[in-house]
Amino acid sequence: MFDEDWVYFQAPPAEMTFINRIIEGCDYLGVVTALDGRKGLGFVRTTKDTAGETKEVLQSLPIPVRILSRQEALAAAGQQ
Repeated sequence: MFDEDWVYFQAPPAEMTFINRIIEGCDYLGVVTALDGRKGLGFVRTTKDTAGETKEVLQSLPIPVRILSRQEALAAAGQQ
């Protein structure tokens, strides 16, 4: 259900909409989905080709964004 190629992240919950709009503006990167919006956990549905660039975009934002592994994100969301 949760693909290894997707980019998982954690950011301040109040910034999830901002992240969504930035990724939407880069329309070829992927689609943002909240895993647990209250915890600021989300992922971008990417391909192998766009995952690296998506990570770069997320880490270049003027807000703290932590890139997570799939396992870290699911554990933080309580979805082992």
